[in-house]
Amino acid sequence: MAGILVAVFWAILVSFLAVVLVRLAQTLKATTKLVADVTEQAVPLLADASATVRSAQTQLDKVDAIATDVQEVTSNASALSTTVASTFGGPLVKVAAFGYGVRQAIGRRSAPGPEARTRRSVIVGRTVPSARGRKRGGRNSRGSKD
Repeated sequence: MAGILVAVFWAILVSFLAVVLVRLAQTLKATTKLVADVTEQAVPLLADASATVRSAQTQLDKVDAIATDVQEVTSNASALSTTVASTFGGPLVKVAAFGYGVRQAIGRRSAPGPEARTRRSVIVGRTVPSARGRKRGGRNSRGSKD
């Protein structure tokens, strides 16, 4: 009886192991198919990615060339600006100062008399008394009307 019981136990164990091996074989078959499909799809994707990276590198090279040209143009513009400022800046300031001086001289000559040319004298901290009482536009220095 013990031999039959051991034989039945071994038959159940072998059947159980056979089922496990069949399922493991199916899983391995599905995994193999999945890996084959992924490989089949990954190769074209990698080729596209490689082409995209090459295209991006080409565009970056073009941008680098443009940036170099812009830097050169900027330095040329700066040099031109410095040259123009040094060439025309000094003489233009001198011409403007000369014109201002001529206008002031003509204005002083055409003034009607010494009363029109009075100036305000300022002493540190206060003004000269004659300048305090002077009227401007119909008002005295405190702002009340006459």
